[in-house]
Amino acid sequence: MNFQNAEFELAAGTVNQLPKPQLPEIVFSGRSNVGKSSLLNKLVNRKALARTSATPGKTATINFFRLDHCRFIDLPGYGYAKVSKSEKERWATLVNGYFAQERPIALVLQLVDMRHKPTADDMQMIDFLSASGLPFAVICTKSDKLNQSETQKQMELFQNIFGSIGLVFYPFSSIKGTGLKDIQEKICDSIQGIS
Repeated sequence: MNFQNAEFELAAGTVNQLPKPQLPEIVFSGRSNVGKSSLLNKLVNRKALARTSATPGKTATINFFRLDHCRFIDLPGYGYAKVSKSEKERWATLVNGYFAQERPIALVLQLVDMRHKPTADDMQMIDFLSASGLPFAVICTKSDKLNQSETQKQMELFQNIFGSIGLVFYPFSSIKGTGLKDIQEKICDSIQGIS
């Protein structure tokens, strides 16, 4: 699959703006500022296909990107405290509306920050994905920010949290490209499984 042949398709701010399902969908989920846009850009080898925001919580739409054999779906980040209650409710309605539709979701990439223990919001999302039966993998971002001993410690932490429930997790760095090929292979395998 050619990951570089990707283009921005549309941004949906309400459920009725969601486009009709046409291709297998790869969903990017995670808290604000965890690195969804950086992962998406690295996967397609582009610097700014997905806009990275200096202000967490700024992405308030579901962004659709079209590739040859699938769509990338960038969900709004969750867990940012400074966003108003009404805005959080709008995001929740939008994201819940997306998942409530019968969409051809091939894989959800659930991003967590490798430097920290997963947040309550992260675990809530993982519980939701598990309960819904959606195929997903955990991507541990910002792995380049840790030294060797910190990396070992965090790998053990994530193995204890995720390995015990049979979840696959991938350390990833958008700076060094760590884990990129493994994630691309996972995406390709999941698309073949749905198409």
